[in-house]
Amino acid sequence: MKRLFFLFIFAFSLNVYSAPHGDELFARHCSSCHGNDGMGGVGVPIALPAFINSVSNEYLEKTIRHGRPGRIMPAFTSLSDAQVSAIVKYVRGWADKPVLPENTEVIKGNVKRGKELFSKHCAQCHGKDGSGGKGTGVTFSRKRELPIIAPALNNVGFLAAASDTMIRDTITYGREGTPMTSMLVAGLSEEDINDVVAYIRSFEKSAAKLQQNLNRSDNDSPVIMMDSPYDLEETIENLKQAITDQNFTLIRTDFLDHGLAEAGKENKSQVVLHFCNFGFLFQALSIDPRVGMFLPCRVTVIEKDGKVQVSTINPKRLSKLFNNHELDEYCDEMYEAYKTLLEDATL
Repeated sequence: MKRLFFLFIFAFSLNVYSAPHGDELFARHCSSCHGNDGMGGVGVPIALPAFINSVSNEYLEKTIRHGRPGRIMPAFTSLSDAQVSAIVKYVRGWADKPVLPENTEVIKGNVKRGKELFSKHCAQCHGKDGSGGKGTGVTFSRKRELPIIAPALNNVGFLAAASDTMIRDTITYGREGTPMTSMLVAGLSEEDINDVVAYIRSFEKSAAKLQQNLNRSDNDSPVIMMDSPYDLEETIENLKQAITDQNFTLIRTDFLDHGLAEAGKENKSQVVLHFCNFGFLFQALSIDPRVGMFLPCRVTVIEKDGKVQVSTINPKRLSKLFNNHELDEYCDEMYEAYKTLLEDATL
């Protein structure tokens, strides 16, 4: 009996020490976007009282699980249920009101009328198709006096996480300290608000189609690569001309292992050209500051066994990694520019 007692205590202690710590998990997976204090950065401020006091634990759990496809927030599918619960418990510590229970009541309304009301009262912030506000978090990509951007409502992650009653309550009461005002105070009736909720819920089909388009980029190669019929020096000169022709500014030309190899002992057969279009750079950074991780642009030229090859990153693949539909157009434009540049240099 004594042995069983000690085994129980041992198992209990193991469970205590192995239990996930929400603060550590938040720091590892969430703080880089939402800030250490939850007040935002690239991601939106989730410690904002008007937000954290108005959402259920189920909403937070589903948001972590599903993310927001095409809207910065990734889906954390690799976390265990215990880890997700620990993060939610930690985040809930910022609330100063009791947690709201999940309410799965289905709101009935007139979708057609809801669309008209949405266009008049909601589209200015959330977009005419519910695609959400522009930019990210509380960075320089938008005015700092706005504590949060309008979320994308036409989004499978949002629609999976948000109940009808949560959407209704948000529209009805607004969120203090954000641009989201009470639509009840603004003059909408309860019936009007139900119609808007029904219209938002009708986004589910188009949201699924948007996610499908996002997943297609999985097939894109991470690198654009072409063989050059010219020798190394000619290829480099061709690239310099192509860079200028594409309205880029050549910043510098380096050996690929510059800074890694001892000065003077770099591999002369591996060269990288750094270039930039500063107007394009500013526009892209305004949409998503994370673009800075792969800018300025680079093209690598490698000569091996008498063959010359040029390569650069594929912006379409990066677009998938960034999970930002708004950035997709810029990545497509950048892809065409890169492809043209490589083709011009290797013709």
